[in-house]
Amino acid sequence: MSKNLEELREKLESLLRKVDFTPVYWKDGKVVWLDVTLLPWEEVYRETRDVSRLAEAIKNLEIRGAPAIGVAAGLGVAMAVYNASGSVNELKSEGLKAVSILRSTRPTAYNLFYALDRMERVIRAYEGSSPSELKEEVLGEALSIMIEDLEANLKMGEIGSELITDGETVLTHCNTGSLATSGLGTALGIIKTAWRKGKSIRVIATETRPLLQGARLTAWELKKAGIPFKLVTDNMVGYLFYEGLVDRVIVGADRITIDGYVANKIGTYTIATVAWRHGKPFHVAAPTSTIHPVSYKEKKIVIEHRNPAEVTTILGRLEIAPKGTEALNPAFDVTPPELVTSIITEKGVAWPPYIDSLRRIIGSQ
Repeated sequence: MSKNLEELREKLESLLRKVDFTPVYWKDGKVVWLDVTLLPWEEVYRETRDVSRLAEAIKNLEIRGAPAIGVAAGLGVAMAVYNASGSVNELKSEGLKAVSILRSTRPTAYNLFYALDRMERVIRAYEGSSPSELKEEVLGEALSIMIEDLEANLKMGEIGSELITDGETVLTHCNTGSLATSGLGTALGIIKTAWRKGKSIRVIATETRPLLQGARLTAWELKKAGIPFKLVTDNMVGYLFYEGLVDRVIVGADRITIDGYVANKIGTYTIATVAWRHGKPFHVAAPTSTIHPVSYKEKKIVIEHRNPAEVTTILGRLEIAPKGTEALNPAFDVTPPELVTSIITEKGVAWPPYIDSLRRIIGSQ
């Protein structure tokens, strides 16, 4: 093992000791992940050396959350190269094939493409003749992506927690905790950090239909952390604001354009609109790897449409609509920048106008 790779491993282990757990990691040439489709009923870790199996896990939401998807994709490319045999060119071919397979898994989360672009650049740029050296370089880049995500989560937690006032009730949507990242989380990471700093806060978590990430995953994480919370159905949000039961909103993001349009779990736009109507802050928390450096007008965000059966059933287990019912199932919606109070990143808080503040933030990397 090269000194650089050894240092990366040591740094990663040090960071992992600062978070509750990681849902995806590297182990002896395999990618290991916590299958979140089984939570909260079972905690099952799966592992593979097969890129196609990993791609299936991302498509089927065994691994979900934009940062976690990006980390898994980086590790998946490293896995393909690490386990390949032959010449440098043959290893490169396996790596690029893995990039192609993983790139086709989910279209909206920008972290996926950010990670795969980085992995592809490392593979293409390598000009040496040593297969073992190439393997170490590719694995090193994948571990660096994971390290950067962990560092970003910890930093966002510190920065974002300062925006929360003691005694507040914070509403969050979908799952943005450790399960959605490599550890701690984005929006939920901020909430956890505020709680650990001694702030007396309460959380309202939406169930997040159709796949119930809030009910299954966010509630699971909040309960483990000992943070007081209430679970509500998605269509209770208007009532909560009308009754004055919410002080601020913090959500995550799957893609943010440079001019501040936010793609996040379906239902986010509704919450942002209601928060704006009632004059409550609406914050978005995401690492800079989520920021796509183009404007919304230049390139509209592709919204993933998933199997309608996710809507007509409860988790595929119980049919709740008559057979043959047609359903729509967009997985995300887009919240325009005028509804977003601020965007919290590991590089600082961006405020409107986002075309200026986000450019400064990503330019500081």
